[in-house]
Amino acid sequence: MARITVSIGSNIEREHHVRTCLDALAATFGPLAISRVFESEPVGFEDGRNFYNLVVAFDSNYPVGELQAWCKRLEFANGRRKGVPKFSPRTLDIDLLTVGELTGRHDDVELPRDEILHHAFVLKPLAELLPEARHPLTGRSYRAHWGEFEAGQQRLWPVAFVWQGRCISTAE
Repeated sequence: MARITVSIGSNIEREHHVRTCLDALAATFGPLAISRVFESEPVGFEDGRNFYNLVVAFDSNYPVGELQAWCKRLEFANGRRKGVPKFSPRTLDIDLLTVGELTGRHDDVELPRDEILHHAFVLKPLAELLPEARHPLTGRSYRAHWGEFEAGQQRLWPVAFVWQGRCISTAE
């Protein structure tokens, strides 16, 4: 059983799609550890709609390829379209961040995901959720990486969010 971390993002019907994603993750993988939900300004997108972003951790025996395929099926089931420009608005974006301690290319997926150390909307929720967990390549804690991160233009802030009657995030 490996500890899996995924990042979730949406900038179209954000609350609906994040909740739908959490429902599907819980139904498939069981108990979830969920970060706060952050609103962030889009990075690299021409459409100025802000995103909701969070990180979720769970345990699974699924191989990397099955995890990736599961995430893509859920994205497409929620209105994600093929063939659109990379930096287009999206209903749901689910990215595998880590699968246990795996590094390198597995089933055509590079692990750990490079975005962890480059985007505030991934690193901040990951550092809050699993502060002492160590990045599989650097061996340093996510808290340490966040402490040294220079967010620059990558603004994000927590938002109030309720899922299945449970407050998982408050605006502060």
